[in-house]
Amino acid sequence: MALASSVAGSDHGARNLLQFLRLVGQLKRVPRTGWVYRNVKQPESVSDHMYRMAVMALVTEDDHLNKDRCVRLALVHDMAECIVGDIAPADNVPKEEKHRREEAAMKQLTQLLSNDLGKELYELWEEYETQSSAEAKFVKQLDQCEMILQASEYEDLENRPGRLQDFYDSTAGKFSHPEIVQLVSELEAERNASITVAASEPRS
Repeated sequence: MALASSVAGSDHGARNLLQFLRLVGQLKRVPRTGWVYRNVKQPESVSDHMYRMAVMALVTEDDHLNKDRCVRLALVHDMAECIVGDIAPADNVPKEEKHRREEAAMKQLTQLLSNDLGKELYELWEEYETQSSAEAKFVKQLDQCEMILQASEYEDLENRPGRLQDFYDSTAGKFSHPEIVQLVSELEAERNASITVAASEPRS
């Protein structure tokens, strides 16, 4: 009887895990709203964005940060969007309402996991939302840095340097971590050079 109960519990756990993975898999099909609004062709998904953020966290050389925690924060920070979608500033949803929706989504998601795992994921999301650790603050800057790197790549792909300037403007003054400041400085130098070249070319 105990064995049958254990097997039934295992089946229930597997069923919930499968449901969780399918929900998270939706992130592959949720486009980043900012790019959609700017008519970028084949815009990246939320999952694409989170993956490169996780890689950026993985390659940090800041020994004062818990690298493993940074990677986890990057993987969890937008997870709620598999249910609520990518709510952009242009959607004019109040910050409190956005937080409420995402909080409800994270509770729905984490209830599908074991108590310990669910608690871990929810607390990671909450840590990022409240910016309550050095790691959360670092990952927030990675979020902004990854966005402007992607903007630069779209400008290159479209051969329209400077088209997505407003994404750069939205991050002005938001970078303070030395690694990220250096990376952004290099990115902006390359981008500005492309804009200068494009401006000097005769128009057809």
